[in-house]
Formats: sequence, C-alpha cells, structure tokens
Amino acid sequence: MKTLKRTPLALIALSLCCGGMAVAAAERIFTTPNPAAELKRLFPAAAAFSPLAGEPLHFKAFAADPKTNPPAAPIGIAFWTTDLVPQEHGYHGPIHILVGMDMAGVITGAVVTYDSEPYGYFSVEPPKFAAQFKGKSFRDPFRVGADVDAVSRASISIGSAARAIRDSTRIVARQLLPPEAVK
Repeated sequence: MKTLKRTPLALIALSLCCGGMAVAAAERIFTTPNPAAELKRLFPAAAAFSPLAGEPLHFKAFAADPKTNPPAAPIGIAFWTTDLVPQEHGYHGPIHILVGMDMAGVITGAVVTYDSEPYGYFSVEPPKFAAQFKGKSFRDPFRVGADVDAVSRASISIGSAARAIRDSTRIVARQLLPPEAVK
C-alpha cells in the first residue's frame, strides 16, 4: 500500500522537475535555429563546429573536424550575447548578437541575428556596426563615442549592444579561454 502512495508523489515530483526544464528551455529565444552560415562568417577557416552546448552556452570552432581528428583543439568560440547577458536590453528589447572570439580573446566578428529596435535599420543592423568589433580584445573598454561608434537617436540600442558584447566576451574569456589568454 505504501508504494501506491509514493508513486503519485514521485510522478508529481518528476513532472514538476520536467516542467521546470521545459520552462527554462522555453525562456531561451531561438532566432536562428541553424546558424551555420553565421558561424562560417565568424570563422571562415573552420572545418567544423560543435553543437551549442556547455556552460555558458557556446559553439566551438575547429580547424580540423574533431570527428576525424579527435585531438583537434578549438580555434575559437562563438556565443549569443542573449544567452550570456539576457538582462541586457536595447530600447525595445534584447538584441541577439552572435559573437566569435579566438582562443586569445580577440573578437573574430559579430553578427546581429535579431533585433526589434525602432531605429535598428540605421544603428545595430548595418554591417558596419558589427564590423567595428572585429579585432577588439575582450579587455577593450567598449565605450560608445570612444572605441564604439555612436549613432544619433539610437544611443540606447548602441549602448546596450556594446555592453552585451563586452560583458559576454568577458564571461567567455574567464570561463572558457586558456589561463594564459586571460592573464
């Protein structure tokens, strides 16, 4: 009789746990379900990419396919700013930026994959906005008007995007880059 009473409780506990995982997955906004083209833009020399995984969520870029060459070391890491700093919002909401960074902590590129900014068409969407981050180190200040171009009437969007790139690159550097790169 005791097993019958425990079974409903176990089922309730299991369903609550699974429901919590489903809610956590539902909170992540998927704007680019297959970012293969964007990853290749960030790492043109890459032969393969890992699936999105890890803590924090990221892709690894490899010069040689680790399936055929298991000891292949990653040449870089790609990640969405919204996965690392989800609280950072522009004027109208989150700005989804896929950022690539090599294993020395230098940004290889950035791609704005989604935004709902009212002035996005002349602030964060033009390719020249994302292009200005290529070659920056995670150690750079990322100050709008200093080392990040300011855009009149879009200062909230530009500031938010710059902070998201700065903060997410620093998180990735601390947690995923080799210690000699972070010194």
